Amino acid sequence: MPDKAIVFDMDGVLVDSYGAHYDSWRRLAEAHGLEITEKQFAETFGMTSREIIHNLWPGTADEREIELWDSEKEQYYRDILQQDFPQMDGAAELIESLHEAGFAMAIGSSGPSENVRVVMEKLTGAKYIAATVDGHEVSHGKPDPEVFLTAAKKLGVAPQDCAVLEDAVAGLQAARNAGMVAIGITGTAQRETLAPCAELVVDSLRQLNPELIGQLIDTRSS
Repeated sequence: MPDKAIVFDMDGVLVDSYGAHYDSWRRLAEAHGLEITEKQFAETFGMTSREIIHNLWPGTADEREIELWDSEKEQYYRDILQQDFPQMDGAAELIESLHEAGFAMAIGSSGPSENVRVVMEKLTGAKYIAATVDGHEVSHGKPDPEVFLTAAKKLGVAPQDCAVLEDAVAGLQAARNAGMVAIGITGTAQRETLAPCAELVVDSLRQLNPELIGQLIDTRSS
């Protein structure tokens, strides 16, 4: 049984999905006569789609309509990914090295299972990812720790022996709330935004390796 694990957020960590998600939200807004700015979009990272719809356009749609809008938006997103999958630079190499070092790996995403399925089909090294958790499996979005605690349970690794790789403040807060090492990667948010919530912030997956991640876990759990 692995004694250390890493849980990857999906969007902005394994998938360079900023543009695809923003485009899908703009398509949804336009289809319903609404608007979304890039600033509003950036403030939603880590939330579930339904939470985003509630927050951005309160009172515009009832619960049934929100469910339909959620499905519509995610289909736009999957269509974009299928056309040109934007794998994050360095993802394949990091996954391979973590596998060789004996880490258990999971994806912990607020997105729907269909999105996770597309990524698992397209991502190089996905065969080494032993578990996934998606937004349909949890009741609370990040910064609630439920998604990461569920991933750790699936992997059979204690939370204190896990690290989380995240691109958003809400995700880093969820990692810390779960008692896990929080590692931030810039891109979606700036370093100064992520740093207060993370043990380490990097600008590229190529700056990470199993030794460094293991040291952070050992320091946290000691």
